[in-house]
Amino acid sequence: MPDNRLTSSREPARFADQEVIRGEGGETHQVAGGDVPVLTTQQGVPVADDQNSLKVGYRGPTALEDFHFREKIFHFDHERIPERVVHARGFGAHGYFETYEPLSDLTRADLFQRAGEKTPVFVRFSTVAGNKGSADLARDVRGFAVKFYTQEGNWDLVGNNIPVFFIQDAIKFPDLVHAAKQEPDRGFPQAQTAHDNFWDFISLSPEAVNMALWIMSDRTIPRSFRFMEGFGVHTFRLVNAEGKSTFVKFHWKPKLGMQSVVWNEALKINGADPDFHRRDLWNAIQAGDFPEWELGLQVFDQDFAEKFDFDVLDATKIIPEEILPIRRVGRLVLDRCVDNFFAETEQVAFCTQNIVPGIDFTNDPLLQGRNFSYLDTQLKRLGGPNFTYLPINAPKRPVHHFQQDGHMAMVNPKGRANYEPNSWGGAAGGPREAPDIGFRSFPAEEQGAKLRIRAESFADHYSQARQFYLSQTPVEQTHIADAFTFELSKVKTPAIRARMVSHLLNVDQGLAEKVATGLRLEEMPKPADAARPTRNLPPSPALSILLNGPESFKGRKVGVLVSDGVDIGLVKALKDAITAEGAMLEFVAPRVGGVKASDGTLIEGDEKIDGGPSVVYDAVAVLLSDEGAKLLSKQATARDFVTDAFAHAKFIAYNKEAMPLLEKACVAADMDGGFTELKGAPDAKDFVQSCRKLRFWEREPKVKQV
Repeated sequence: MPDNRLTSSREPARFADQEVIRGEGGETHQVAGGDVPVLTTQQGVPVADDQNSLKVGYRGPTALEDFHFREKIFHFDHERIPERVVHARGFGAHGYFETYEPLSDLTRADLFQRAGEKTPVFVRFSTVAGNKGSADLARDVRGFAVKFYTQEGNWDLVGNNIPVFFIQDAIKFPDLVHAAKQEPDRGFPQAQTAHDNFWDFISLSPEAVNMALWIMSDRTIPRSFRFMEGFGVHTFRLVNAEGKSTFVKFHWKPKLGMQSVVWNEALKINGADPDFHRRDLWNAIQAGDFPEWELGLQVFDQDFAEKFDFDVLDATKIIPEEILPIRRVGRLVLDRCVDNFFAETEQVAFCTQNIVPGIDFTNDPLLQGRNFSYLDTQLKRLGGPNFTYLPINAPKRPVHHFQQDGHMAMVNPKGRANYEPNSWGGAAGGPREAPDIGFRSFPAEEQGAKLRIRAESFADHYSQARQFYLSQTPVEQTHIADAFTFELSKVKTPAIRARMVSHLLNVDQGLAEKVATGLRLEEMPKPADAARPTRNLPPSPALSILLNGPESFKGRKVGVLVSDGVDIGLVKALKDAITAEGAMLEFVAPRVGGVKASDGTLIEGDEKIDGGPSVVYDAVAVLLSDEGAKLLSKQATARDFVTDAFAHAKFIAYNKEAMPLLEKACVAADMDGGFTELKGAPDAKDFVQSCRKLRFWEREPKVKQV
């Protein structure tokens, strides 16, 4: 019998100017009629539902027979050659993962069986939307992909620096990325979501509103790969030797704490150094300051999953750490740069379906689709099925199978046996199954009608978005409102701006009003029709960057602007204080050859003032002589060095001889608690101690009025 539920259960909803039809899971449907043509497959078959993949039951796995999904994602995967469709701009490094304690109670995965076990890894960080040649500091999600070369094969944990995603079903991934990428009729904007297509899609997809809050936060303009979190995004399974399954969410916590930049700073960094993140990671590893993260697990059982307020298979939701604490089980250390960027960083192939015994999937429909898509993408991008022979992709353990030939086959099975079962016996017969240690999927029971539908438990689109916003400090909330205002100001269609504000009204009235005021909307729209009313969830302090900052200034960098005749005693005192903190120091000079200090010592310049703007440093110091201050006061880039540091709320150290430059830069009259005058070693230590706060945020409202 036909499933009339797919049409009869749909209800209309209004998002400001747009009326849509909403499915059982709260997803948006737009229906053909009149002059609107019918959506079809490439074979011309009419499509009944373009929002949901075919599943076994409401919350079951995706069915392989879903030809519409497979055709759509297949075509999408092959749109770009040879560059990755998404995550094209990346940077990688080698290292190891060290297990803290055996986890045999949770999983049979070999890398978690022995305390102190070190597993080789390769990690690739990336932006998502931009092309290979785009700049590092785009406002964008960052990929955080880890390949573990375990003794039982490769495990790829392919995640992001944000724990949620835009969409709930992988069938919408091509639409999301098409909307985010350059608009097809004009080929721009590059590596930006600040355009009509993206916000048109988001404003018609309420499931994306939670992610929209995250991407408008400072999480998408991180100061460094070293200072950002990572997440597996989905709910996975851990399976122990007895076959017991436990649900798990994976987290990476940076040892150096979290840190981001401000938007104006990001724009200027892209101009000064579009390779800023790459250079930062390279320099840290080359200097022996190896970045570290801890792997954290949120583990829970079926009973918790059923009682939790949201569906654990919904990739647009999190489980707050205050509800389910994170158990830290090991550390990731990056200690070696690649030998060749193309051979390793470009050719590394991550696939979500690469798991090892003891780790398994759930029925998350986004994860199920990714498991199909990634392998297909790598086949196209790397030319054929033998990309696993490339050293960066090859397991560190012996490989035995009957697969042969294909494009660029480097190793074929020896002997006559290229099939099984066979009767040749012994080594001549080739490899055989290993029931005791081989991978077995968790035998989850699935039942229900095959439906192209979304579970009702996915339909709450605003509650966690509100929770995220209310979990931020006032400074971070201001940045979110400013980001929405900036992005939507680039949207040329007023109706799309208003439509997005209509969704924000369901998140927070104050946020919506700030954005509406910033856009100067003539009329506040009505709140978008919500599939489920917004709930007031308790704030989660773990979601704030500023509430989870570092305890020291370790790993950060101070730019010291110097001139001929600078007091060598102050220079040495500052350098000693910075080095003792575990931070880095660079000298910025009028000429890259450096300056001669008061005692005649040559201080080599790390950067010429034109190439070392304050935006590339976490804090700055201005140490000049009288003559140096007169010279640099006439230099526009020197004035910018001070002005930008002030505008970006950075801590600033100075000596009294530098005052003419500070006056010329128009900051002397507004000096605040973020300034430290250096007279001797104690002042240098006080300055570094102040820098542990990273920014003097009290200044920001004074320098930004609109």
